[in-house]
Amino acid sequence: MSGLTRIATAFQRARGAGRAALLPYFTLGFPTPEASLDVVAAIAAAGADLIELGLPFSDPLADGSSIQRSTQVALKNGTNLAGCLAQVRSLRGRGIEQPFLLMGYINPILAYGPERFAAEAAAAGADGLIVPDLPPEEAGDLEVACREHGQALVYLVAPTTPAARLKQVAARSSGFLYLASLAGVTGARRTVAPGLAAFVARARRATSLPLAVGFGISTPAQAGEVGRLADGVIVGSALVDAVGRGENGGAFVASLRARLEEPG
Repeated sequence: MSGLTRIATAFQRARGAGRAALLPYFTLGFPTPEASLDVVAAIAAAGADLIELGLPFSDPLADGSSIQRSTQVALKNGTNLAGCLAQVRSLRGRGIEQPFLLMGYINPILAYGPERFAAEAAAAGADGLIVPDLPPEEAGDLEVACREHGQALVYLVAPTTPAARLKQVAARSSGFLYLASLAGVTGARRTVAPGLAAFVARARRATSLPLAVGFGISTPAQAGEVGRLADGVIVGSALVDAVGRGENGGAFVASLRARLEEPG
């Protein structure tokens, strides 16, 4: 089964259960390489439908302070792309079956080689890539490599993305379309971004892909609110913060999943 098929199946199963899919994000190598594997295993057991695995990078432009701190810790721990792929293999060896989306930045992938990275990511057990600083116009080599290896290449759009541009980006995205709920960086917020319902409706007119919303979702109540609008709910900074405080990441994800399962 290709990565694209596994991702589509995960969204279909959630939809069949009458809820949005839950996509937690966690940084590989944080707070230590082994501990990050335990956190991912815990959030998988707690009800994640798909899991975003953060690839540490020194200049994560789309990320706020929480994920920046986690990536700096991971880099100090010696985490690199080859190590991340080894961790993906280890997670698959533990029997974790959820689709994995590797979320990272383009410079390390270019240094590694797009074809080599896509091939090795697929062989390790990854299902797709999210590269926030890669516009479709510059993604030719990586798109081809992902297509050859059955991997999704997920693009992001923002509330400020014009309608014509949104349609162009959606046409190039595969797996799902990532809606950044606000114009800015990742990070927990106190409220869901105003205008999100209109943004989701606009994206639905542009594509038949599942729509997953991220950036700023930090509580079960917010996850439930977003889940009533979108096909997927992405929570990253709040989970990273919880683990950084010594809290149980699995319990946090379980609370998100429970809210998504609540009726209407």
